[in-house]
Amino acid sequence: MSEREKCQHNVPKVYDPQSFEKKWYTYWEDNKLFHAEVAKDKKPYSMVIPPPNVTGQLHMGHALDNTLQDILIRYHRMKGDNALWIPGCDHAGIATQAKVERALLEEGTNRYELGRKKFLERVWNWKEQFGSRIMSQLRSLGSSLDWDRERFTMDAGCSKAVREVFVRLYEKGLIYQGRRITNWCPSCNTAISDIEVEHETETGHLWHLRYQVEGEDRYVEIATTRPETMFGDTGVAVHPDDARYMDLVGKTLILPIVNRRIPLFADDYVDKSFGTGAVKVTPAHDPNDFEMGLRHHLEEIKVIENDGTMGEGAGKYKGMERYECRKALVAELESLGVLVSVEDHEHAVGHCSRCHSTIEPLVSKQWFVKMESLAKPAIAAVEDGRIQFVPARFTKTYTNWLENIRDWCISRQLWWGHRIPAWYCDDCGKTSVSRTDLTACPHCGSKNIHQDEDVLDTWFSSGLWPFETLGWPEQTEELKYFYPTATLVTGYDIIFFWVARMVMMGLAFGKDVPFRKVFIHGLVRDSQGRKMSKSLGNGIDPVEVIEKYGADTLRFMLITGNTPGNDMRFYWERVESARNFANKIWNASRYMLMNFEGFDLNFIPEENDYTLADRWVLSRYAHTAQAVTESLDHFELGEAGRMIYEFIWNEFCDWYIELTKARLYDKGRERARHTALYVLSYVLEHTLRLLHPFMPFLTEEIWQKIPRRAKEKSIMVTAWPSNMERHLDDAAETQMTAIMETIKTVRNLRAEVGAQPGHKSEVMLHFADTELEPVFSKNEGYLHALAAAEPMTILSTKNQKPENALAGVADGIEIYLPLKGLIDVEKETARLEKEKRKLAKEIQRLSGKLGNEGFLKKAPAAVVENEREKLSSYEEKLRMIEARITELAKL
Repeated sequence: MSEREKCQHNVPKVYDPQSFEKKWYTYWEDNKLFHAEVAKDKKPYSMVIPPPNVTGQLHMGHALDNTLQDILIRYHRMKGDNALWIPGCDHAGIATQAKVERALLEEGTNRYELGRKKFLERVWNWKEQFGSRIMSQLRSLGSSLDWDRERFTMDAGCSKAVREVFVRLYEKGLIYQGRRITNWCPSCNTAISDIEVEHETETGHLWHLRYQVEGEDRYVEIATTRPETMFGDTGVAVHPDDARYMDLVGKTLILPIVNRRIPLFADDYVDKSFGTGAVKVTPAHDPNDFEMGLRHHLEEIKVIENDGTMGEGAGKYKGMERYECRKALVAELESLGVLVSVEDHEHAVGHCSRCHSTIEPLVSKQWFVKMESLAKPAIAAVEDGRIQFVPARFTKTYTNWLENIRDWCISRQLWWGHRIPAWYCDDCGKTSVSRTDLTACPHCGSKNIHQDEDVLDTWFSSGLWPFETLGWPEQTEELKYFYPTATLVTGYDIIFFWVARMVMMGLAFGKDVPFRKVFIHGLVRDSQGRKMSKSLGNGIDPVEVIEKYGADTLRFMLITGNTPGNDMRFYWERVESARNFANKIWNASRYMLMNFEGFDLNFIPEENDYTLADRWVLSRYAHTAQAVTESLDHFELGEAGRMIYEFIWNEFCDWYIELTKARLYDKGRERARHTALYVLSYVLEHTLRLLHPFMPFLTEEIWQKIPRRAKEKSIMVTAWPSNMERHLDDAAETQMTAIMETIKTVRNLRAEVGAQPGHKSEVMLHFADTELEPVFSKNEGYLHALAAAEPMTILSTKNQKPENALAGVADGIEIYLPLKGLIDVEKETARLEKEKRKLAKEIQRLSGKLGNEGFLKKAPAAVVENEREKLSSYEEKLRMIEARITELAKL
């Protein structure tokens, strides 16, 4: 078997990513090519993965986020940086516990029957069984994560860091326990933070109710969106400047049904324009009412339970679901004459971001972090440039939230998570917070102590992620070397959830910002611009795309046309386009590799061996490499991908490969052939390096087959293209561009008259810029090969312009194609005569139609006008064809 046949055998005809993607990922991982150790002689470049939920599976948002990260880490690794990308999962307290609880429910039991210890054993078993799924899917995407450093937010190291941070904040007085209004999810059965609440506009009602003034035959009309909370009303508020109620301030009202005496008071919070200007105040069930209650010393009466049912204070409605209670209560109020009117009302309703249940504001005892002193340094870090957002516009989103931050409720009524390290003494009543588990009260020595049942908010532990993954609180060598991390890549939707908290925690405990750059991307939406969701049924599974098209196709589709911070739409047509690009690279590479028979791997061309096309493609490659590098340094990853695409498809494949074919097939000119192969292999190998961060599998598969390539184990550890100046040749680019534009013009002119592709025809050129004449004379072979232009004649003056010729202009060059010899005159004349007869028939038909008075009267004006436009168009075409027939008759 010849070398050429071997190459052909090694590169199958069909691009099949499934045949090699897993193979190369295993190779990279087995050879520890993703692993980084501390190397003080090298510049570190580190990132932490936004830890996906252990319950999760890869979705398009993950695919985009991790593709962007992988491009950056592969790019910096090739640049010679000591690149570290730390993987890991988040324990996802609420979501994970919910999955296990659903499984228990199907078994006919629950966590309470199991008890805390056995329940947690079940969750850990679930984690071991299913928790690695998304990590496997990230591998299929090509993510070059350092798997030797994989972390979990509840592993021993992270757990130690979480407890240390909690204790330090408590010792500084920044963590406290208090009874306050929290966002309660009745389905998840836990408190959640403000930013875990999604507000959606819903159409509800505004019920107008009458509260009687005590001892008087007068009523105050209030308007409410939640009549079921009236059982917990302990006051009615009006604005101090509202003249309608000034004489009533300080009086007592009688709460309907309950008959409780409640005060009417004035407070600046009240909006005079809302409803009637008088609002019921329920401190235990509304955050604003809670604050008014504190200011006016109102009682807090909880009437809705944690599960969303009515409680003891609801009287006969006790045990009823809150919305069922609303219906029944409204009916009773109407029967009692208390309900004045009902009007439609749009308002924002909070929903749990995880289960989408309607949030119930409830008073409860929770743990909180004081945020003001933590937020100020985090704002300063962005304002002074230590942290930069890309795009910069997200800086305002970040600072606005921090400037208006409220204390953070960090306790969750769950069992799965970091248990709050607080112990309560049953004898002396004191609370102790400790780094180690306590068995006795530090205050009185009693052994009658018990630990807090709650766990910490998941975001508390993930807020420590950049430094806890590097060994903190121990001062490890990795922490000293890789922290702060270089870049955080994340979506704009978790700037509040995660980014701001990492900055606050990093400055407080890591003693520096957690990252230098925050690269923000948008969401992946469906083709209609809608957010992908299960309820809409519009989600696209990236794993299915990978299985059908390959990971490289998915990756390239996700980044091309994508600009930082903006949402993108998923179109299957774009997937097909990316697949076509991969096919183009595959086929072009296969063609080149098939032609390496007999190539001397030690051959290096001399300067005079290079043709104009060689110098042009090397210069275009160099410009592309420089522009791609600059774009990647500025996080313009989509633009970098576009430029690589344009160079490979439009310049390297469509032009340079075609321009080399004559030399490759000319066995009599070995030096010219070797020069062409040298340039082909050089440009292919180095362009694959540019493309590697974007399409790692395809580039590795082809790179490994190139006879003349670097000696490294993998393309991913070759050097990123640099020192491009030696290849730049502006003169070659200008000259070659003129030739290419001329070839394109000749091709277009030939297509106009239907000239056969293989039919050679004369081309005459007149140059305004005489400096190009010798360039074309020396390189007329390019026109022969790619424009069927033979012979090529250079006209010294415009007076030599031929008659009966097609004419065009390209880059100031006048181009003439004599019709004689270009086409078969007899055949073309016959074709035109046939077209002429067809047009004449249509003109006759339309003329008759438009001459018919009946048609003109009955047909709509638009139809008549359309027919007239058709007639005019046909008549113009007929004139052109007749003129063309006349010209042909002269040949």
